[in-house]
Parts: sequence; structure tokens; C-alpha cells
Amino acid sequence: MKVEFAPINIPLKRRIQTVAVLQWIFSFLLLEFCCGFFVILILGNFWFLAVLYLLWLYLDWETPCTGGRRSQWVRSWTVWKYFREYFPIHLIKTSDLNPNHNYLLGFHPHGVLVAGAFGNFCTGPSFKNLFPGLTPYLHIMPIWFGCPFFREYIMSAGMVSASKESVSYVLNKEGGGHASVIVIGGAEESLNAHPGSLTLNILKRKGFIKMALKHGAHLVPVFSFGENELFKQVANPKGSWLRNVQEKMQKIMGFALPLFHARGVFQYSFGLIPYRQPIHTVVGSPIPVKKNLNPTTEEIEQLHALYLQKLRKLFEEHKRDYGIPEHKSLIF
Repeated sequence: MKVEFAPINIPLKRRIQTVAVLQWIFSFLLLEFCCGFFVILILGNFWFLAVLYLLWLYLDWETPCTGGRRSQWVRSWTVWKYFREYFPIHLIKTSDLNPNHNYLLGFHPHGVLVAGAFGNFCTGPSFKNLFPGLTPYLHIMPIWFGCPFFREYIMSAGMVSASKESVSYVLNKEGGGHASVIVIGGAEESLNAHPGSLTLNILKRKGFIKMALKHGAHLVPVFSFGENELFKQVANPKGSWLRNVQEKMQKIMGFALPLFHARGVFQYSFGLIPYRQPIHTVVGSPIPVKKNLNPTTEEIEQLHALYLQKLRKLFEEHKRDYGIPEHKSLIF
């Protein structure tokens, strides 16, 4: 295997950007550190601190389902600026979103680590500048909020639980101006995150449609071009032994484990640093939704079909701008 090395004299800004991406990657490994640190507190001389934190955890348990606890200071860290510039990550507006309404933004595709969703809705001023008066909430799996200390970190970035209670809390806020951002394909879709893949796990995902109807939240399709190009994943076609194992583990643990790799710090052959590929997250036009506390199956199906139509239209209108061949289309 031929190994290509990057030039020794790497520009300072690029090195800082690479460090910023490492910060993002190792944020996921921080989960293990937090759990380990908590165990050390319990077994060590500072067990009383662990007891105090457990009391805090008990009292604060519902916070991820009630809007979270964002910190503008954390969301504005300079490291996130360099993180966005590394790829770079862009947010594209196609239509105004009236802050007098609440919105449910469906984010596609999941990719391996949803870089576009994190970069656009959890850090930086882009969303606020393009959609003044709207506050975004990125919904992630509830399991992450059960980890001591780590939960405080992700909540500070504006992440909240993806439970029904959490989505309802955001969409039920009076006066409008709130946007739930849900990665519709979920963790299962990350197993399809191969470069060039346009397969979305959405046909059976209709819970978000029901939530939009029950709360009268306007639906907005969002497609993130380049999301699947950041990593290469070990081949795992449907029916393969690897895919079967991954799907079984996903059902047991609640999250998927894609086997991915990209580039290293000083070479481009192998590593965990994502490839430097631009991400363009395009926010589509809103689909008006009237509040219906008890939607019928037929009404849910009709709105779901309309959402798929609008999502496909959004993709087709912008695919040529971001390097997608004319003959390629979304696969639902």
C-alpha cells in the first residue's frame, strides 16, 4: 500500500483546524472518560462527590426533556469556528422561516457523525443570522444523557433528548420561535453512510409527522450535501454478516456502530480524522401544518408523502450545485 505524506510545513491555520476536528472526534470518546472518572470517584476517597452528583442527577434528570441547558459561551468557543472551517461547513437558506411559528426540521442524511447538524445548529452564529428569532434544538438519543458529566457538556451545546416528551416540550412553546432539529434516519441510517450513498431510512419513519400534526409545527426538510463523504466505511451491504451483527447490536444498545475510517494527522491513508470535504446544509421551504391533536392514519400518510415530495424536490434543485451527477436521485 502506498502511503502519501502531507507536506511538513503545514500552514498554522490548517493545523489549528485539524486540532479542532480532533476536539470534535474525541468529544465522543469523552463519554468513556466521564464514566470512568465517575467510577473512580465512587471507589476512591472522593466518593462523597459522586454521591452529591448522583443527587444532582436525580434532581436534574428531566432537564434534557425540558429544553436542556444551553450555554452561549460553549456554543461560541473559537475551536468550533475552526471546526467549521476545516471542511468547511455552510448553512444555506432557501426561504424565510417566520419566528411566530414553531418548526420541526428534518435533517438528512445522518452520515457517520452528523457533522453538518452539529456545526450548523449547535455552534456558531450562522443559524441565528439566517433565521433571526428562531432557537434550534438538536435532538439526540436519550441514552447519551444518562452519562454523568458528559450530559452537561452536550446540553451546553444545545442538544436535547429525542424522546417524545422532549420534542413536545419544544414544539409546544407558546409564541413560536423554536425549531426542533431531528435526524430522521436515526442511528440506523449511519450504516448506509458510504461516500456517494443517497439512501435514506425514512419510509417507515412517521413519528415526526405525527408530532408536527399534534403541535401544528411547520415541517422543514433539510438536506446536508457532503455528509456521507467524510468517512469511508467497511463494506456492509444488506444481508452481509457484518450488517446483521451491526443491526442486532443497534437494536440491543440503541445506537449503531459503523466501522469507519478516513485520514490521519500527517498522512491521508488511514485514521479517524474526516476527509476535508465541504458540507452544504440546505434548509428547504416550510410545509404549513395545521394543529390536529388526533390525526388519523390517512392524514399522517398524506403529510408524510408530501414531505417526501418536498425533500426530493429540494435535493433535485440543488444537487448540481454540490457535485451530485444528474442521473443520481434519492432512494427512500
